[in-house]
Amino acid sequence: MTNEKAFEKAKRYIPGGVNSPVRAFKSVGGTPIIIERGKNEFLYDIDGKKYIDFVLSWGPLIFGHCGKDLENALIKTAKKGLSFGAPTRLETELAKLILSHFDWLDKIRFCSSGTEATMSAIRLARAYSKKDGIIKFEGCYHGHSDSLLVKAGSGATTFGNASSLGVPEDFAKHTHLAVYNDIQSVKKCFESGEIGTVIIEPIAGNMGLVPADLTFLLNLRDLCTKNGAVLIFDEVMSGFRASEKGSHKFNQISSDMVTFGKVIGGGMSVAAFAGKAEIMDMLSPDGGVYQAGTLSGNPLAMAVGIATLSKIFKTNYLYEKLNKKANFITQALEKSAKAKGIPIQTTTRGSMWGFFFNENPVKNYDDALKSDTEMFAKFHAQMLKRGVYLAPSQFETCFVCTKHNKKSLEDTQDAIEKSFKAI
Repeated sequence: MTNEKAFEKAKRYIPGGVNSPVRAFKSVGGTPIIIERGKNEFLYDIDGKKYIDFVLSWGPLIFGHCGKDLENALIKTAKKGLSFGAPTRLETELAKLILSHFDWLDKIRFCSSGTEATMSAIRLARAYSKKDGIIKFEGCYHGHSDSLLVKAGSGATTFGNASSLGVPEDFAKHTHLAVYNDIQSVKKCFESGEIGTVIIEPIAGNMGLVPADLTFLLNLRDLCTKNGAVLIFDEVMSGFRASEKGSHKFNQISSDMVTFGKVIGGGMSVAAFAGKAEIMDMLSPDGGVYQAGTLSGNPLAMAVGIATLSKIFKTNYLYEKLNKKANFITQALEKSAKAKGIPIQTTTRGSMWGFFFNENPVKNYDDALKSDTEMFAKFHAQMLKRGVYLAPSQFETCFVCTKHNKKSLEDTQDAIEKSFKAI
């Protein structure tokens, strides 16, 4: 069965043929590739074609596909049982591993998705601050809970929606929108007097890769402290991806809460939210803030998470090596694009990298929307044709893994040159 036929069959049973919108290739055109398997830095589709993978399951696979040590951890644990809905020592072990690198956080609660983590963190922050109002930033995506689908980035940007149908006005009325990297817009939101929570991606990855300016984050931290608001850093994507301390290596700022996901599960469905003890102790069963999940902290996810983080901590100069690979690709993009007179902006943060077909630096959501999405679609199609799998949207982030070697990087460089020439 070809990719085309398999996708047509999927659309008969699954809305849009996909279980997450951006996978449908709507913003880049063509038919999504249907994956058969992955190995190291490669994906293989059902037509048997091989691709160099820079999506890496949207971030989790920092060591590539099918690592033997991670597989062994999964298999060993699966033989004892898939899920118990009861405590295991694995939960405590992974909690300790994560918190050991975030010494300003005291406790952590596991769940199954980034959406759950951010939704729960906001509920807890509202309870702690005793204020309903929250600030989010245009272009930052924190999952698909109702109060956060207000001019969101990621999939919502791809389809040109400012929000989502089905979200009642009353659910969104306490969500205040500020402009990323613009502290004056934040101050204006605080004038309402109801702000008790601020959530931000300190390294935004869902309007494309757009890191927050240090001065902006320092002022944001100061505003939250002065106004008694809980500052949440959403590091579902950047946690253990940008560095072993997420964004903290770049900004040295201690937020009140942090959300995690992706890398902490190594490809399994796991996320978490962590914070200072006085905040986290308000969670049920100790406090009055309810949050629960049947598969939260399930042993398979915990085992793979432990194996992933343990390997990260044991690998010397991991992020420095990964950043060199990311820089190699962005430099190749800059060189080839500029040789053809095509405006481009590139960024890296650790193992994260991104690019915009844009004449000017991208500092916020409005800047990102000025990018040439038609050029991106053409480039994406040409790269896919040459066996390079990039995120199928201008408003997403790409990644490198330890398995991307000299040959795969040079093959990518060659594909970049040929793709721009073809365009």
